[in-house]
Amino acid sequence: MNTIKVYGANWCEDTTRTREQLDALGVKYEYINVEKDAAANKHITELNNGKRKTPTVDLGGKILIEPSNEEMEQALKTSGLLPQ
Repeated sequence: MNTIKVYGANWCEDTTRTREQLDALGVKYEYINVEKDAAANKHITELNNGKRKTPTVDLGGKILIEPSNEEMEQALKTSGLLPQ
């Protein structure tokens, strides 16, 4: 199974929306709060060309930056984590 990592911040509405979507779909993920994890903050800043964008989702190596619900759901289906 792919490991899904959601890099975000508790105050970020898009992070909250993405986490709620994954919870509603029953998809397991690891949440990393970039406000409390300096290494994670540096990692996503590097992935996003010097900007911290939340959420940044690592879907088993596929990186999604601030995905919409539709983009997230399509990526989950493509990765085999949701039925087509």
